[in-house]
Amino acid sequence: MGTFLLNTPIATVSNESIGGINALFTGTTAVCITGLTIFDTATTFSLFGQAVILFLIQIGSLGILTMSAMVFLMLGRRISLKERLIMQQSLNQFSLGGIVGLTRNIFIVTLAIEALGGLLLSLKLVPQFGWAKGIYYSIFHSVSAFCNAGFDLMGDFSSFSAYTGDLYINLVIIGLVLVGSLGFTVILEIRKYPLQFKKWSLHSKIVVVMTCLLISFTFLFILLVEYNNDMTLGQRPIGERLLGALFQASGSRTAGISTIDIGGLTDASKFIMLIQMFIGGSPTSTAGGIRTSTLALILLTAVSVIRGRDDINVFKRRIPNSLAARALAISIISLLGLFLFTIALSMLEAIPFIDALFQSSSALSTNGLSVVDTGGLRDISKLVLSLAMFMGRVGPLTLTLALARKHSKGQNSIRYAEEKIMVG
Repeated sequence: MGTFLLNTPIATVSNESIGGINALFTGTTAVCITGLTIFDTATTFSLFGQAVILFLIQIGSLGILTMSAMVFLMLGRRISLKERLIMQQSLNQFSLGGIVGLTRNIFIVTLAIEALGGLLLSLKLVPQFGWAKGIYYSIFHSVSAFCNAGFDLMGDFSSFSAYTGDLYINLVIIGLVLVGSLGFTVILEIRKYPLQFKKWSLHSKIVVVMTCLLISFTFLFILLVEYNNDMTLGQRPIGERLLGALFQASGSRTAGISTIDIGGLTDASKFIMLIQMFIGGSPTSTAGGIRTSTLALILLTAVSVIRGRDDINVFKRRIPNSLAARALAISIISLLGLFLFTIALSMLEAIPFIDALFQSSSALSTNGLSVVDTGGLRDISKLVLSLAMFMGRVGPLTLTLALARKHSKGQNSIRYAEEKIMVG
């Protein structure tokens, strides 16, 4: 649908079609809430085209099942047990009880946060752009930031570079990005028990702690490495350097929004940022990646092995080993996907390997940051990145299970004789 609408002449300012491949790429990057763009959104697309992109972003962030459930509820249609089971799997819930109520709360909380973000941004953007344009820009960027989509209307692919030293804009955007990357279940739990860490579930504790650690590490790394880099932070006052490093540490993981020139980063910063993108946000969030809880579980498993323990313990709770196996599978499948997409892109385009790796990681993690001119890529490269974005949004394990051959129950019940192998 997005490809068809964005390929129509009325979707562009010039009243000319952007082409099927370009429309497919833009529709994919919007509904997969990635933000990799071929054209500048503000100057290429008309109000209709921008509205289509915004609609696809909102659909992609909430999820097809959540939107479908809300339509059913508004029409008074009963949601069947089968549909509830699918919603349970989609939202990564362990219990079927209250799944419809959770879906309703997700929808309401999303609109409330986006409305609040739009109101806060309007206080700054309305005086700058006027009432109509200022309110529209505020709503668009609030939705884009909360959904970790990476689209902006600031023009000429500049993202928010004009606001590098603006503390107010930076804090509002960072706040929206972080809240969107935490996950809906964590947001609802924090809302229920604000600042009561002990009452939070184990999942919420791990997500919040890992998010804080990742942002702190990336902030310090970018600040130290880019401090004297004239192409990024080197020419700015100390306050702007701190703010720029903090913004990239928060947005580079999930959102694809920047206040500095990403192409001017050192290779070391690019590598750290692509690792952050690969990790991404948290389950049931609007962000991509293997998820913070997956990384935490892999690290906790390693610690348990080092300490010679059979159980995975954290915050006085034990995590099932089956979840550790699932986390390992997600990470391996994602790594394999990243390797394949990087190799394909490096073979198709004459770009440095680190840039091909960065671009592939950005697409697979549905981040949206770019170090190359995406519009200058070949059509086949755009299709490769579109596939990477689709895989990243659907989820590597979900996509693999959907395409894998199902085994019979009889085969799953067979257990063979155990024999050990040497590892390490």
